[in-house]
Amino acid sequence: MSLALWIAVHAAEALFCLWVLRWGGAERLEGSFASGLISNFAPRWSAEGLRMAALILLVFCAITFVVGLFVPSLRCWVGGSC
Repeated sequence: MSLALWIAVHAAEALFCLWVLRWGGAERLEGSFASGLISNFAPRWSAEGLRMAALILLVFCAITFVVGLFVPSLRCWVGGSC
């Protein structure tokens, strides 16, 4: 995976997580089918549960982003496709 694509994917994921955490995304997704973007169990979660899951995903996104910057061979492993 190229560096530009790696950055774009992580930026999109981070923006989605921030939308859920800070900009009312949790309330909009609460109880909807679209909340499955966060987790398979998410349709049963409250807005607070969705925020917690988004925070965990954001931390994981940041860790994998930094690892991928310094170890390019892991971009395929973390991102899922090469």
